[in-house]
Amino acid sequence: MNIVFVAPFPAETTLRFVRATKALGHGRLLGVVHTPPAGEDSGLFDDVARVDDPMDVGQLAAAVKSLAARHGRPDRILGILEPLQVELAKLREHFGVEGTDVRTAELFRDKALMKDALRAAGLPCARHRLLHSFQDAGAFIDEVGFPIVLKPPAGMACQATWRIHSADTLRRALDALEPRPGAPVLAEEFLVGTEHSLETTTIRGEVKMTTSTDYHPNPLEVVENDWIQWVVVAPRELDGPGVAEASDLARRAVAALGLGSGTTHMEWFRRADGTLAIGEIAARPPGANIVRLTGLAHDTSMYRVWARAVVDEAFDGPFERRYAAGSAFLRGLGRGRVLGTENIAEIQKSLGDLVVEAKLPTVGASKSASYEGDGYILVRHQETDVVREAMRRIVSLARVRYAAH
Repeated sequence: MNIVFVAPFPAETTLRFVRATKALGHGRLLGVVHTPPAGEDSGLFDDVARVDDPMDVGQLAAAVKSLAARHGRPDRILGILEPLQVELAKLREHFGVEGTDVRTAELFRDKALMKDALRAAGLPCARHRLLHSFQDAGAFIDEVGFPIVLKPPAGMACQATWRIHSADTLRRALDALEPRPGAPVLAEEFLVGTEHSLETTTIRGEVKMTTSTDYHPNPLEVVENDWIQWVVVAPRELDGPGVAEASDLARRAVAALGLGSGTTHMEWFRRADGTLAIGEIAARPPGANIVRLTGLAHDTSMYRVWARAVVDEAFDGPFERRYAAGSAFLRGLGRGRVLGTENIAEIQKSLGDLVVEAKLPTVGASKSASYEGDGYILVRHQETDVVREAMRRIVSLARVRYAAH
């Protein structure tokens, strides 16, 4: 079997999925890269083809063609990055490879198409409209009122997302985003409530596993306030308010959008009145350490679960949920480069063996623009309340200091 993995850059998150795919032991693992892995991972791929622009489907196709010329036709074409999902589907179509097709990838990637399909299936999600002009924005405000959210139709992870409270902020945002025919901006009703995620593992259209995490606070609030140290918790119990209903929504969303085998990451909201709404759903593994947290909660490798789903169309579960796990992301006020951290030793002393993994901010590194910040601390315990208290302690004590360039 020839497995082509499009992994443009050797980020640790990506490499964990590549290593899990390699560990399956299925023939050759071939990489399409911009920058190949180095150090201990330098031999991870059996062969690589390099591209200058990993978003250029023509360059990607040429790279896959060169690998096929050396090793034979590809049997799988994989990748985890959301911006590449449509391009990967186009490669599969071009080379006659099984996996998520172009139409399904586009439904998951384009948030306007996605919400149209979800609404057509009777699933609750934010009202939305593609804005091609200032006049379109005015009509949408007349329908839903303020606040609203503006974002690119193919946006991800709150990137380039604007929360709009008034006509003045709407005008400034539209001046920056410049909606026009051929380059619309997606406007959405602002969903108010607690935000969570719901992940699925799906084999040939059948959801085999669902798991949920809680966000504290909502990611958009974190993006808007760079001092907030975001927390994600995977409770041991999956019986929290709305979780069973969200699981049903995810199953129906997977069916409506047509996923065959793979994983999904759905963000959902629970309003004050108890009703639920889907924020969006992606046909890729989640970020924000959720894959790691889910693995810790089930005492298994969710990287392998993903690899088995997309390579073998197989699922080895069910897996018992034995623990709760949490990730506290380290951020702070200020700009520039990381100058140092405070109170980390005190956190380690008080939490002890609860800490299972930590990535501390790198002194001298530029401050991250992501809500995931410049580092994180992961904890695990059999009791969810213990994990929640550990998260509270970390974010109340940990400080990241920055110095201007």
